[in-house]
Amino acid sequence: QVQLVESGGGLVQAGGSLRLSCAASGRTISRYPMGWFRQAPGKERAFVGSISWSGSSTDYADSVKGRFTISRDNARNTVYLQMNSLKPEDTAVYYCALRRSLYSDPSSNQGDYIHWGQGTQVTVSS
Repeated sequence: QVQLVESGGGLVQAGGSLRLSCAASGRTISRYPMGWFRQAPGKERAFVGSISWSGSSTDYADSVKGRFTISRDNARNTVYLQMNSLKPEDTAVYYCALRRSLYSDPSSNQGDYIHWGQGTQVTVSS
């Protein structure tokens, strides 16, 4: 059974940076695209970004383009989300997720992801 554990969340001032990590166990994730999603208070969970299994391709929500970067270290079975120039509207619980199919393309569709972490809270103060 795959387990995904996010870490690195916390409280940061607007304009600051955080790096989230998503460590996987129970399965090698190197052949799977991975995604990051977030859920703000009172809102539905939303796509943040995704990365191909090789790391050569990424996709981002318009709201985070140019500020967030996804990367992966397949040797460490870990995916990262570097968040720069944070804004109060980035406040949310952030989740990583593993795509359902091997070697598939990155996806913004939550239904394409089969395993989810428990989430890590990111709070950006103004």
